[in-house]
Amino acid sequence: MAPGAKKGILERLDGGEIVIGDGGFLFALEKRGYVKAGPWTPEAAAEHPEAVRQLHREFLRAGSSVMQTFTFYASDDKLVNRGHTQSFTGKQINEAACDLAREVADEGDALVAGGVSQTPAYLSCKGEDEVKALLKKQTDVFVEKNVDFLIAELFEYVEEAEWAVQVLKSTGKPVAITMGIGPEGDLSGVSPGDCAVRLVKAGAHIVGVNCHFDPETCVKTVKMMKEGVEKAGLKAHYMCQPLAYHTPDCNCQGFSDLPEFPFGLEPRILTRWDVQKYAREAYNAGIRYIGGCCGFEPYHIRALAEELATERGFLPAGSEKHGNWGAGLEMHTKPWVRARARRDYWETLKPASGRPLCPSMASPDGWGVTKGHADLMQQKEATSQEQMKALFDKKNHF
Repeated sequence: MAPGAKKGILERLDGGEIVIGDGGFLFALEKRGYVKAGPWTPEAAAEHPEAVRQLHREFLRAGSSVMQTFTFYASDDKLVNRGHTQSFTGKQINEAACDLAREVADEGDALVAGGVSQTPAYLSCKGEDEVKALLKKQTDVFVEKNVDFLIAELFEYVEEAEWAVQVLKSTGKPVAITMGIGPEGDLSGVSPGDCAVRLVKAGAHIVGVNCHFDPETCVKTVKMMKEGVEKAGLKAHYMCQPLAYHTPDCNCQGFSDLPEFPFGLEPRILTRWDVQKYAREAYNAGIRYIGGCCGFEPYHIRALAEELATERGFLPAGSEKHGNWGAGLEMHTKPWVRARARRDYWETLKPASGRPLCPSMASPDGWGVTKGHADLMQQKEATSQEQMKALFDKKNHF
């Protein structure tokens, strides 16, 4: 390795290092007013680069080892679907996202990961060649910008995930793939173990899950993936990037089926102590790429880094004014708050919601539609009032 060069993702994982991912850019930037809920497209990388740059910096300071490009849903089909007009082309968005991620990664020992995601084209039953062509347009930018490795994330169907791995693998760069599935498997009924085997055989170096479910569910799912890969006599590294929300009441389609999605999820948010528990459980399960997705803010990532500081050998810069497990509370004016400066207080706390008569669980919508259903056919035109009325009428039947 050349002097000053950073170790690559596989070199780190092969050497037993813990890689800390970053958090949920879409949700964080939507809350800050830079992303539109619904389309969830990342034009802010080109439109408001200062906002994206600052969020990257906060995750780096919190302990992230990877700056993932803000390119979720930046495939050309998604950028025009549902009548969402754009001021920037997909290429411009992907290029800007790469430049921002690289700029901040070079401020520390972080790597840049170019990210692609599932496509509306696949949900609309387009063929392999069309889906792969859309993914390749993004991937070509990542190759031009020389990202360190590639991530395909949030795939609900293993078939499309395999296609994505094949496209990414053709670049010669390390490939990670995370599916948006739980213990029931993908939306066509393929188990987590079988999904993982197929993805490793397709060429993925790192397999796992992201988004859609809480840490407990995601760690359980990755364990099933690991068992499947090992049973098949294959080898891989494992990653986990769950939601920062408690979702024990989710069905197989994840948190988007919860009635609180996306604007009422705050009562479900993980505390930093929940995140430290997740970090330990993921590590004990043999997962070495540990991060977060929607809802994960920099302080959540800092909690991951603090829990695993002994194993990593250092604390992140963001812990300088924090103090692990609330040690800074020893300086609080009130003695009863000072008494909370201890781990056993926080890790056993059952936080109250503060909302009288608030239910502990919700009933998922459970429409149950999958690829090929008329409700999932994507369109370029804005949803008409007649189409919206039909959706409202159908919703009232649940």
